[in-house]
Amino acid sequence: MYAMRVSRRVNAPRSAVYRALLDASAVAAWRVPDGMTCRVHEFDPREGGTFRISLIYDDPASTGKSGGHTDTYHGRFSRLVPDEQVVEVSEFETPDPALRTTMTITTTLTDAAGGGTDVHILHEGLPDSVPAADNELGTRMSLDKLAELVETGRAPG
Repeated sequence: MYAMRVSRRVNAPRSAVYRALLDASAVAAWRVPDGMTCRVHEFDPREGGTFRISLIYDDPASTGKSGGHTDTYHGRFSRLVPDEQVVEVSEFETPDPALRTTMTITTTLTDAAGGGTDVHILHEGLPDSVPAADNELGTRMSLDKLAELVETGRAPG
């Protein structure tokens, strides 16, 4: 298992970014790398609340972690600090024991110098079988979509 940090500046207030982290429709729009579609099955944005999300590859030849061409994961919100931090604990739904680790994603929001918000994402407990470069690229793509959503008020794409 490994950890990874990814950060991005967003030209929007922390409150707008925080809302997008906890809104199921917003999550479906931004928390998905290019080449995939997001489906939110369950989403209860409160401490202890649960979620279940699928990322579906647009290319049917791609193999997903959960079978077919889908990566499905479920988890819970373990800590919510309004306008500052969201901590999620999750795991992939997969028959592969190497992928069934408990992962923690901590998203921290800070005021950016000169305005806007710095979004810092810390992934912990990532399975070694998930290439670090792929995880980083997917996270950066998602953060770009988050920025577009909160900066323009429109869903990316």
